[in-house]
Amino acid sequence: MPDSSALTAKTPSPGVFAFPRQYGWRFIAILIALLVVIPLTVIFSAWSTSEADILGHLTEFVLPELVSNTFWLLLGTGIGVTVLGVSLAWLTAMCEFPGRNFFSWALLLPLAVPAYVLAFVVIGLLDFTGPLQTMLREAFGPLRLPQIRSRGGVILVMSMALYPYVYLIARNAFLTQGRTALEAAQSLGFNRWQGFFRVALPMARPWIAAGVMLALMETLADFGTVATFNYDTFTTAIYKAWFSLFSLTAASQLASVLIVFVLVLIFAEQYSRSSMQYGAVGRQASHRRIGLSRTKAWLASLYAGCIFSVAFLIPMIQLLVWAMEATTTDLDSRYWAFVQHSLWLSGLGAFIVTLLALLLGYAGRQKPGAFTQFIQRLATIGYAIPGAVLAVGIFIPVAWTDNQLIDWLAPMGWEGTAILKGTLLVMLLAYVVRFLAVGFGPVESGLNRITRSLDEAARIMGSSTRSLLVRVHLPMLRASLFTAAALCFVDIMKEMPITLMTRPFGWDTLAVRVFEMTSEGEWERAALPSVAIVLAGLIPVIFLASRGERNEN
Repeated sequence: MPDSSALTAKTPSPGVFAFPRQYGWRFIAILIALLVVIPLTVIFSAWSTSEADILGHLTEFVLPELVSNTFWLLLGTGIGVTVLGVSLAWLTAMCEFPGRNFFSWALLLPLAVPAYVLAFVVIGLLDFTGPLQTMLREAFGPLRLPQIRSRGGVILVMSMALYPYVYLIARNAFLTQGRTALEAAQSLGFNRWQGFFRVALPMARPWIAAGVMLALMETLADFGTVATFNYDTFTTAIYKAWFSLFSLTAASQLASVLIVFVLVLIFAEQYSRSSMQYGAVGRQASHRRIGLSRTKAWLASLYAGCIFSVAFLIPMIQLLVWAMEATTTDLDSRYWAFVQHSLWLSGLGAFIVTLLALLLGYAGRQKPGAFTQFIQRLATIGYAIPGAVLAVGIFIPVAWTDNQLIDWLAPMGWEGTAILKGTLLVMLLAYVVRFLAVGFGPVESGLNRITRSLDEAARIMGSSTRSLLVRVHLPMLRASLFTAAALCFVDIMKEMPITLMTRPFGWDTLAVRVFEMTSEGEWERAALPSVAIVLAGLIPVIFLASRGERNEN
């Protein structure tokens, strides 16, 4: 019989080190989730202390307009991205027409152009003093086209900028259906149009709904586009309440109303799909596409070409022309500082987000279960929260902590007015909360592809959790980590409201430069930083397009 004392010696004794071994990974996940919970709690707690005069002004004069503008913007953009995304996805996935191979990936390129960049290009081209209307007046005499600086203009720009979210996801759904579903519908007596609307479209509904939801979230979070059009929504009102009315309380209250909008959208979309089940049928559509007549095929090419030209080609040409004109005056040492700040912030933010995404994903692998999964979903809900909201929700607790530290250090001779405020900490925290979901998706997918049997084999050979992560999982996750870092890098570089509202003094970035120039109507001078942002944004878009082509072929 083995000696009981030997067994006792090998058994870990309870104490301070028992907590990390048993609960350490869940504790890490909870800490990461608190980065989302704390700002949300702070924002909603603003209703406990109100500034009566400012609140009365907002309620009577501001809030009704904000709700109306936001509702119509969401409705119009939702319809626009659905029509454009679904129609283009159906054509490139299921139909054969000239240029289909090119348009199947080229229609994703507008993802690289931030909506606020497309906004000022469209205004510069279509405004009353723009080149198009000027040319038309010279050719046909006095005329007046519809105002581009209008609600319709905002909806047009948002639809053109965001339709690729629906296009990408819906196209994958149609590819998995193949022609089998459509042929089954035709065997029941439906023609192609009826088969599309009554069979193919309902089967693709969950994917389409997911794409539309992403587009609507981006619409709610947008600041630069609506600011360029001078179209007041909650994001612009939050900015004005903070920097014009100097009221963080009012900004928090407006932010809480915007969060309610976001939560209503999320729960409505989830409820609409909760009782439905879907399955994939048929072969890949790439093998058996629908042959269109000559006229319809060329009409399909013309339609796809028009959308591609309006959403990407023409704006890029105009940006390059303006950038060339501005190079002689704006390309100086100050501009290189904008580039340096953008690269540094994007790189550091992407590293932190990817690291926390890895820890969060690994916590789920080490401690699987409903509780850990709930914590993961809670930690990644920040992507649905607009940047302006996060800027307010994180700045308030940081400012409170700052004041406590100053009071604590004052007896020791501290004479400063700020310790944490005015540093990069607020920006980086907001970046982490906003984009953790972007980094977590690829990391979680990569971990799910690693079989549990590999972990068990490594543990049998004596590997600890740390050595398993470093020597086994990290090499296998290299591609996923690179994808997560690249996506976060580009998203942070394009992010405007967080950077604009929380940047330290002198830390202007390319996105801030675009906002400053567009606020003054200097479209040409805004083109140079915009081109740099678009070029950076092409990296993940080309990656997505190439991966889609590999999967299709």
